Amino acid sequence: MGDDYPTLFRSEQMSLVQLIVPTEVAHDTIAELGELGNVQFKDLNPDVNPFQRSFVGEIRRIDEMARRVRFFAGQIEKEKDPIPIRPLYDSAPLVTVGPRAAQTIDELDVKLTEHEARLMQMNESYQLLSERLRELVEARHVLRETAVFFEQAAVRETEVRNSFDDSSAPLLQHDDREQQYSSGDVQFDLEFVAGTIDRARLSTFERVLWRVLRGNLYMNYIDIQEPFVDPATGAETRKNVFIIFAHGETLLSKIRKVAESMGATIYPIDVNADKRADAMREVTGRIEDLQIVLYNTGANRRAELMTIGENLASWQDVVAKEKLIYETLNLLNYDVRRKTLIAEGWCPTRDIPQIQLALRHATEESGTNVPPILHELRTNRTPPTFHRTNKFTEGFQTIMDAYGIASYQEVNPGLFAVITFPFLFAVMFGDIGHGFIIALAAALMILFERKLAKADLGEILSTFFFGRYIILLMGLFSIYTGFLYNDIFSKSLHLFHSGWDFPEQHGNETVVAVSNGHTYPFGIDPAWHGAENGLLFTNSYKMKMSIVLGVIHMTFAVCLQVPNHIRFKRLSDIYTNFIPQMIFLQSIFGYLVVCIIYKWTIDWSKASTQPPSLLNMLIAMVLSPGSVDPETQLYPGQSTVQVILLLLAGICVPWLLVTKPYLQWQEMKKIQGQGYIGLGADDAPRHTDDTALEGEEEGNGRVIVEANDEEHEEHDFSEVVVHQVIHTIEFCLGCVSHTASYLRLWALSLAHAQLSEVLWDMTLANVLGMSGLLGIVALVVVGALWLSLTIAILCVMEGLSAFLHALRLHWVEANSKHYEAGGYQFVPLSFARLNEKQ
Repeated sequence: MGDDYPTLFRSEQMSLVQLIVPTEVAHDTIAELGELGNVQFKDLNPDVNPFQRSFVGEIRRIDEMARRVRFFAGQIEKEKDPIPIRPLYDSAPLVTVGPRAAQTIDELDVKLTEHEARLMQMNESYQLLSERLRELVEARHVLRETAVFFEQAAVRETEVRNSFDDSSAPLLQHDDREQQYSSGDVQFDLEFVAGTIDRARLSTFERVLWRVLRGNLYMNYIDIQEPFVDPATGAETRKNVFIIFAHGETLLSKIRKVAESMGATIYPIDVNADKRADAMREVTGRIEDLQIVLYNTGANRRAELMTIGENLASWQDVVAKEKLIYETLNLLNYDVRRKTLIAEGWCPTRDIPQIQLALRHATEESGTNVPPILHELRTNRTPPTFHRTNKFTEGFQTIMDAYGIASYQEVNPGLFAVITFPFLFAVMFGDIGHGFIIALAAALMILFERKLAKADLGEILSTFFFGRYIILLMGLFSIYTGFLYNDIFSKSLHLFHSGWDFPEQHGNETVVAVSNGHTYPFGIDPAWHGAENGLLFTNSYKMKMSIVLGVIHMTFAVCLQVPNHIRFKRLSDIYTNFIPQMIFLQSIFGYLVVCIIYKWTIDWSKASTQPPSLLNMLIAMVLSPGSVDPETQLYPGQSTVQVILLLLAGICVPWLLVTKPYLQWQEMKKIQGQGYIGLGADDAPRHTDDTALEGEEEGNGRVIVEANDEEHEEHDFSEVVVHQVIHTIEFCLGCVSHTASYLRLWALSLAHAQLSEVLWDMTLANVLGMSGLLGIVALVVVGALWLSLTIAILCVMEGLSAFLHALRLHWVEANSKHYEAGGYQFVPLSFARLNEKQ
């Protein structure tokens, strides 16, 4: 049992537990543990096919219920007018545990089946009625347009060509067919086909008819203005009414076949005007009747969906939980002799009393007297990694977990990232005004977090909301570094007495500031803002500061190796890895930091030598050790100190290369000298202590065998040597590249300050001097433009850039010094996570 207070410094202490669960309380037990959310179950049937497990039938039934629930949700989403869905927290809970659990699930299954049947019947009726209504509307358009065509043809004067040759009979007659007009003793029959066709296919339809009939037709068409909407898919279709005149039944048959092949709908239109009028009245009446029926059907369907929406959230919750419960039950092993289910899983050691209480509660809820039995198993397997977080630390821990899951009981860098991450961000983003804006945005998200947590914010806004506490700290630290830089929207603050005085300027001459003996107590003196050499000063200041912060950050990361070596009983790694790495890092880059700070403390206006270039000094220290130019010497005895430090760094390289492989070789020789020979494929002996033997006697043999199969990974001596060589080269080269990488702190800070200054100069600086009404209007308009650009570019875009660079400094420069990240995530059975996914 772990008595220590839970902390983020290391992952939680985990225990492998075994549960012996009677079959009658198995469902309720898993449900209680799912509500508790702190047990990760193991699959005790890895060789059993998923379709041959014990609870496949129940899972299929739940899957069918889930399909119905998804069908209901899809129908509600397709509705044009939104249908309210009662949220889960406001819905009446469905009790699926206890003696009536099976009856509740049966009733829910019947209810879902009935709702599905009614809804599908309404959908079919609505679709069928909509299809009939569409056909009647099309028929009305055809009747209306053909009537218009014949009316126009009646008033138009046409010439009738007399011919005694049947092959040259005219297509159109002078009068309507119903009058059976004859001229010159020749009978002219008027025959036509009318219907509707998709507007996109009309030109193709016309060309095909022209070629098939060889031009022996007359075709007229007109657009239907309103589109036709498919009730099933909601797709809009635009159609045209066509009327085609031809002579002879053969040609008309060809027209009908081509029309059907092109998806057209042909309507039988009588040539008699009176019959067409009667048909129009009949179609109009049927349309009105269908519209009434269709409206009532839609209203009944909407009422059904409203009823479903009242309970949809609770149904989704119950179905998802039940499926998760039965999937977990399939992981358990059935003991035929005891008629019980055997479960194994990982849980935090400190939560075992809570789990026992949950098991007792599940027994009471189910109404039985046989409680599940829980006991801890001894094992050598590596437990999963579990960091107990809250809503404040969750975001920082997620950042570190994205790099890699910490090994079990390894020092967790997520604890220190709570401070280092927003601080390094603020070094690149330092501005009082910009920091206040993002801190205010984060504070508003925190203030209304309960409302925002229930709202659908979308992918991007949800990401910002998840990291609201990170953003808050980034804003507060940016305000702090903004005071250090004395920078607020590219302007300076005169909070204290400046240490420089500028004499009066005459003309365009350059004025040199004079020290007045004061020292600005906090941050950069405002006299540097606007000075010609101000950029040179801030460049030098921020560049050296970034090196100092980078070396401190890397030194701290290397120091985190020590708690890991002590915790995992790798004391030899302290003097084979940690000490030489620390000496190598400090002898070169730690020395550079000391020189930077020492150079800051010297008043070079009173010194006898010129201030040396520290970069050139470091290069000369490596390329020409022992030789220092007296004119650029930083301190007495500099050459001797640099030679000693260089020798120490040189000694550390073979120290790192040789000592650890040598100790490994000595240990292997010692084991082989004792005469032990392994029985497995490798020659490594099996070390079995009394505790393991006692565990085997208690029935934990399977666990111990699995542990021996999985955990004892032997390495050849050559692999140890190669690994150590790679590790040494990576560290030595990484010290150089990673130190240079911290210069991004200087580069992004400089870019942010300059961009802020350019934005101010191009917007507000041009209108602040204007007076009158025009000046007020210009100030409001340009001020709004400046504020929007500040938020969009300087706060959002620059903020994301600084965030990514701070992320890289933690992942690559710091974590590579100590973070093994060889663990796997603790994923317990949890209904809370299920709700988050939904």
